[in-house]
Amino acid sequence: MKYGIALFPSKKIQDLVNSYRKRYDPNYALIPPHVTLKTAFDASADDIVTIANELRITAQDSNPIKISIKKVSSFSPVNNVIYLKVEPNDDLLDLHSKLHKGSLRLESEYSFVPHITLGQKLSDDEHSDVLGSIKMLDVQHEEVVDRFHLLYQLENGSWTVYETFLLGRDNE
Repeated sequence: MKYGIALFPSKKIQDLVNSYRKRYDPNYALIPPHVTLKTAFDASADDIVTIANELRITAQDSNPIKISIKKVSSFSPVNNVIYLKVEPNDDLLDLHSKLHKGSLRLESEYSFVPHITLGQKLSDDEHSDVLGSIKMLDVQHEEVVDRFHLLYQLENGSWTVYETFLLGRDNE
């Protein structure tokens, strides 16, 4: 089965992001707006029990994450993906690093660029047009996220929460 790990931002940011994803992201119906901490990986039922135990320890040893969003950006020309850039900070980078050790030490295909996707799989012209208009958005948002989620993929391609992990020792 395929699993992944993500942070979900507040409903306020999810609503803003979904107003664009509805039109510009074919994965809109498959997963809510999120920050991917670990891309999809395969694990057996036995493996996931071990992984979940490791994630509980990781969560206890990690701080809540301050998310700061200040601009719209793009991965073009590598990918025609438009996103809200989440400013990297020590707590976020530390959590990401911990989620790539132990049972989860598989290497990622891309370097970690924390973001929330607004649109993807756009043609070059559509990407250019959409990016031009969305970049005019004045996005200034900060919030603290106190949990991350282990997700699994259903047969229809959608993702659902397997388990939620609260960040910090105070959440035991």
